Amino acid sequence: MSIVDDKWLGKIYYGEYFVDVIFGSSNGMVPVQEGWFHHAREAQILGLGVLVIDPTELIWSKAFIQKRFRHDGSDIANIILKQSSRIDWQRLVAYFDAHWEVLLSHLLIFRWIYPSERDAIPSWLLDELLERLNRQRELPPTAARICRGRMLSRSDYQNAVEVWGFLEAKGKCDDDQ
Repeated sequence: MSIVDDKWLGKIYYGEYFVDVIFGSSNGMVPVQEGWFHHAREAQILGLGVLVIDPTELIWSKAFIQKRFRHDGSDIANIILKQSSRIDWQRLVAYFDAHWEVLLSHLLIFRWIYPSERDAIPSWLLDELLERLNRQRELPPTAARICRGRMLSRSDYQNAVEVWGFLEAKGKCDDDQ
């Protein structure tokens, strides 16, 4: 295997053919974890049994890909549309943890894109996330001016940190594309 990008991608070549080996998200926020394999399902591809990522982990792996020319939000909306019953919503909330607002934003966009399919998202989940939002709204803003945007895209929020004086939130995103 040759490593194309040490944050997320390798390739295995067989003559002119190759297979991508993805071991993280392109922005470095979401590395593949051992537990993902416990939730994967087997599928037949070209006659071989391979493990396929569960839709829960697939959403998690795509949630922070929000660059100007690469945004996986439509993938997330379509995964919710087609795989809602297979998503482990509790596990998904646990993955997002401190980044629950990113999950909420994807869920709201899904509801806007597919208004007739709003029930694909459990009511308890929206209630919980909106309750968090309401509690947070009662708190004063942080004293420090913080930009978490660089966890989504370093280049798209570069001015916020380098010119406008925001502090960069600590995250694993270190793409420059």
